[in-house]
Amino acid sequence: MEKINGLIVAPFTPFTANGNVNLDVIEAYAAMLQKNGLKGVFINGSSGEGYMLTTDERKALAEKWVSVVPADFKVIVHVGSCCLTDSVALAKHAQAIGAFGIGSMAPPFPKINRIEELVKYCEQICAAAPELPFYYYHIPVFNNAYLPMVDLLKAVDGRIPNFAGIKYTFESLYEYNQCRLYKNGKYDMLHGQDETILPSLAQGGAQGGISGTGNYIGLDLIAVMDEWENGNIEAAREHQNYAQEVINVIARYRGNIVAGKRIMKLIGLDLGPNRVPFQSLSDEEEKKVKAELEAINFFERCNKF
Repeated sequence: MEKINGLIVAPFTPFTANGNVNLDVIEAYAAMLQKNGLKGVFINGSSGEGYMLTTDERKALAEKWVSVVPADFKVIVHVGSCCLTDSVALAKHAQAIGAFGIGSMAPPFPKINRIEELVKYCEQICAAAPELPFYYYHIPVFNNAYLPMVDLLKAVDGRIPNFAGIKYTFESLYEYNQCRLYKNGKYDMLHGQDETILPSLAQGGAQGGISGTGNYIGLDLIAVMDEWENGNIEAAREHQNYAQEVINVIARYRGNIVAGKRIMKLIGLDLGPNRVPFQSLSDEEEKKVKAELEAINFFERCNKF
């Protein structure tokens, strides 16, 4: 099964001012991401407010992304839902429209407490789209599924043929590396925490990743990987530390889903508000974010149209 190299972005879902999904900006969005070196998108996930979308909206977004992306630009569709029937329908749809792959986090309700529960959940989704690689999205801060990921790999090995790997968005680099080393790298471990790309590279990982902040600082995150590959350790450190400076800004304004989405407007692509209960940035907060970003020369280094 193909392993992903390079950085894939978790895009924001565009909304109109009245809260409807805005499909019209997606073609320009996809072109901008590719222009800045990104390799694909992981849509309808946490950055995309996926659990706040209807099944029809999620299908419409998947169809639009698949129809407009440039050649060789991967579209992975997050199909996770609290309703397994909806997840199965979304997986079947993703395969039918020609998506590259599918993925799912554990549902936030009911809480999954055991590996076997998680395997059964993934198993039914995978069976609905047997031709597509499936990536489990490990982000326990969202769903409290603090389960050992090496145990998950052991449990799916030989049982779910299209289980491709894990999008690993958690702080334990030790566990990430143990998963990466499982059976000499059998599974694709997609790095999901932008703050720790460089230390993961030092362990031998992060060859492929799925990034939220890559929407706007993809150039620096890609540079971390490129400079490491070229042996320029100090340059790689500078890019990693700069990415952290930007992340420090968004952390003061409700994180990537809220502040990051508004940053896209500041760099030229208005993706609209967040859905309730997210509290979109106010105009005054937007001014403060812009000023803080200007103070660290963000607009000279961010992704460009």
